[in-house]
Amino acid sequence: MKNKKIMKTILLLFFICSAVEYIEFLFIRTDMTFIADNIITKIFIVFILFISLKSFQLKFSDIGFKFKGILKGIIYGISLGIITFTISYFIEILILTVNGHSPSIKFFITNFALTGASNSLNASLTAVMICIVVNILNAAAEEGLFRGLFLNLGQKKYSCKTANYIQALLFGIWHFVMVAVSLYDKTMNLQTAVVMGIGYIVLAGILGIEWGLCVSMTGTLWINMSEHFFNNFISNTIHVVSSTGIDELQIIRIVMSNILSLIIVIAVSKIVKK
Repeated sequence: MKNKKIMKTILLLFFICSAVEYIEFLFIRTDMTFIADNIITKIFIVFILFISLKSFQLKFSDIGFKFKGILKGIIYGISLGIITFTISYFIEILILTVNGHSPSIKFFITNFALTGASNSLNASLTAVMICIVVNILNAAAEEGLFRGLFLNLGQKKYSCKTANYIQALLFGIWHFVMVAVSLYDKTMNLQTAVVMGIGYIVLAGILGIEWGLCVSMTGTLWINMSEHFFNNFISNTIHVVSSTGIDELQIIRIVMSNILSLIIVIAVSKIVKK
């Protein structure tokens, strides 16, 4: 592929996947079913990956799905998630306790929404297994597209750092759909949506940068894929319930966890470079 066509190709693939994403999130609403997630988009991304890799004469191993380091990557990714979320949950509970809201940890399955979960399921074995499978698919699809395909293509024209920033920005914009859903459902006004939209793009972008660094250090997607899975699974299942509501400080919890995770990965990357 000629260098001048690389960015156009990345953007074309991004907009195609985004179109499917918005159709599902706004109209099909798979997240309101027993699946509690928008799985059609993820399956479509996997389809796009197969088609794209064949077109670009690439293999899945070329974009980070290598057998090498699977177990180590999973352990590192899950450990990173456990450390950062333990700290952020502790701070969240501390804030609620100080303010007299009597918080407690509860285990049940919900979808994710900026204004609070809108679909709740009992944590039966079947529901938990569906949640695990869906979140594995979600992590594999998004990591394969952004840190796999887009980062790989971007590095053919730009430096590693620039390519990482590009995929991270697209990853941030990808998550704006959460704000669009809240606007569509009229659970958020326009002013709040603007603030939340910018914040959420930055928040997801932080994760995009972090996970791109993980790929640069290891050459695989396993660390970021496992942390991505862990983050989503925890957000779907472990909830802070207080006298005034459920997951009221969820966004703050996620922000703290993401920033801590980025700091840790940057510190490790500097040590590795030395």
